[in-house]
Amino acid sequence: MKHFFKPLVLALGLTFLVFACDGAYDSLVNTQEENNPMPSIGGDSGNADFSKLVTIGNSLTAGFKDGALYNFAQQNSLGAQLARQMSFAGGSSTFNQPDINSVNGFNSAASNLGQGIILGRFKLDPTIPGPSPVIGGELPTAFGGDRAALNNFGVPGIQVGQLLVPDTGNPNSPLFNPLYARFASNPGVSTILGDAIAANPSFFTLWIGNNDVLGFALSGASNPAILTSPADFTTRFTTVINQLMANTDAKGLVADIPALLFAPYFRAVPYNAVNFTQNDAAQVQQLNAAFSGFNMALAGLAGNGLITNDEVNRRKVQYVVGSNPVLIHDPGLEDLGPKFDMLVQAGAISAEQRAALQPYVQARPMTVSQTTGPEILLLNAAQVLGRPADPSNPLSIVGVVVPLANQFHLTSAQIVQIETARQTFNAIISNVVQAANGSGQPRLALYRTNVASSSFAKIWGLDGSSIGIRIGGATLLPDFSPNGVFSTDGIHPNSRGVAIVVNDMIDVINSTFNSSIPEINVLSLPGVQLCAGDCVSQQGVVMSMGIDFSHIPLN
Repeated sequence: MKHFFKPLVLALGLTFLVFACDGAYDSLVNTQEENNPMPSIGGDSGNADFSKLVTIGNSLTAGFKDGALYNFAQQNSLGAQLARQMSFAGGSSTFNQPDINSVNGFNSAASNLGQGIILGRFKLDPTIPGPSPVIGGELPTAFGGDRAALNNFGVPGIQVGQLLVPDTGNPNSPLFNPLYARFASNPGVSTILGDAIAANPSFFTLWIGNNDVLGFALSGASNPAILTSPADFTTRFTTVINQLMANTDAKGLVADIPALLFAPYFRAVPYNAVNFTQNDAAQVQQLNAAFSGFNMALAGLAGNGLITNDEVNRRKVQYVVGSNPVLIHDPGLEDLGPKFDMLVQAGAISAEQRAALQPYVQARPMTVSQTTGPEILLLNAAQVLGRPADPSNPLSIVGVVVPLANQFHLTSAQIVQIETARQTFNAIISNVVQAANGSGQPRLALYRTNVASSSFAKIWGLDGSSIGIRIGGATLLPDFSPNGVFSTDGIHPNSRGVAIVVNDMIDVINSTFNSSIPEINVLSLPGVQLCAGDCVSQQGVVMSMGIDFSHIPLN
């Protein structure tokens, strides 16, 4: 069967038409000073003390971008950018990080250690179009610098609870994180939070909790064990704040969790990616003939009062010329197997017909909800969409004939579950910060990433405006295109995106502590970097996010 999928990486749009493909940062940065003037240098610390900044958190704090931790990403981490601005307001010009000492880093999503394949960060290949890992990645090694002099305690992948336990640095524990162990003061004994407190900060940032819900979302909501419960989140987050307040005199900024499901990883692949042109009309008829038995079986169940007509309409498969929703396996649906068995017992269908119905006992096309919008395909769905589920059967096309497995998508119910958890965690964060501040002069500023005035709301259009944010005469978009603010992994901001977030943080710090830290000139920083002959895709293998896009027409 021919593959009928519309372009999957819609986030890239037509922006490649106006950008060169040399991979140079210069092609992405507007260096005309008259168009992007630097802010006036100078500032004041107000009633805060910025002399020793310490940053605590996960990948967003560590500087992780493009699927890896690598030199340039660390150099433009949240803390590094914030420290540079704080240096104009009484802060130190020194911000020590556990340097990874790797140009490309280690891309765990694309590498295959079992086959000896070690690849680096993603770059953007306009010819795909999409992200592709670079050749020449490196496994992380132990940090060789002064661990007692560190300012950045961001560790990719951690949840709130991992700030508190020595097992985060213990290779024999399921909580082990090698990116902490490489710079821990005493691996397996020390904790991330303990090390951060020992750094004796005068001011700190804490951005943690994203992974307590993000990991669940990235699994297609297929692994409930990695979704933190509200009770555990409350206990752990409260403990973190209480330890910081009790064991330091520092003031700080706490950030909550942005609307993660608006990141490109959850938006780049449309729910109705199955596209038939008028030239495919014969194939549409063939598909509909093939699904007629399934649709008739559904009608038979309804005729016998075993399911409702609404359920029939929800599940039936009917293709048309044009855009069609992807066919998915939905574990939230009733398993119709026993009811199909009843049709066999009644003589309405044969045993052979019953066997043919088995793949569809929990299948349906994706839908659009009035409350949550379109159901979500994860970016990694591209590795299976349009491919035969059975290599020996070219007609077993995933997403068209064979339902797409649940780890590659999010249903409306799962979207609600994820958003409910995120908003619950944010309420907990707000309550804990409010309690820690008490009624006196606040020690903690709270960066609410979801209010209409935040850059997240503006970039995603959640403030009621169109998507994108205007900065210095340029419109920056919520994607990983050359005009985007996300890195090529679809989750983490690129250097420009980080600068936008830091400017939001600066606004909150200034308003809370009466300081005057100058903001960053966002357009002086690069966005994504293009492949320059160093990507896997340019070696004759079309690979993106560890995914082969060659079977899908992207142009």
